Amino acid sequence: KENKTLTTLHLENNNIGDEGARALANALKKNKALTELNLKYNGIGDEGARAFSNVLNVNNTLTCLDLSENKIGDENARAHLDLNNTNMLEENDGIGDEGARALADALKENKTLTQLHL
Repeated sequence: KENKTLTTLHLENNNIGDEGARALANALKKNKALTELNLKYNGIGDEGARAFSNVLNVNNTLTCLDLSENKIGDENARAHLDLNNTNMLEENDGIGDEGARALADALKENKTLTQLHL
């Protein structure tokens, strides 16, 4: 079923991991209502981050995505998320300069994300 009413979802500290992140990312492909998703402290790694990078190219409603305090590193951040379209970026241990540049490249098509917490 399609979500038509839920706009904010905070799932921080729920041990979602990569599998849960992939499931949520898949659901966001058709999302028309959710604007804020908080997945802080969920043990999400590179695979989960990759799943979200694919979604951010097609999702037109999400404005805030918080993936901070997870296990996303430089190598895995590469295929992910144009930071020029965000108004906030919080540092996540391990992403580094190369990972941040990769995230910027991956978000070039996203026109709605205004906050990205890593």
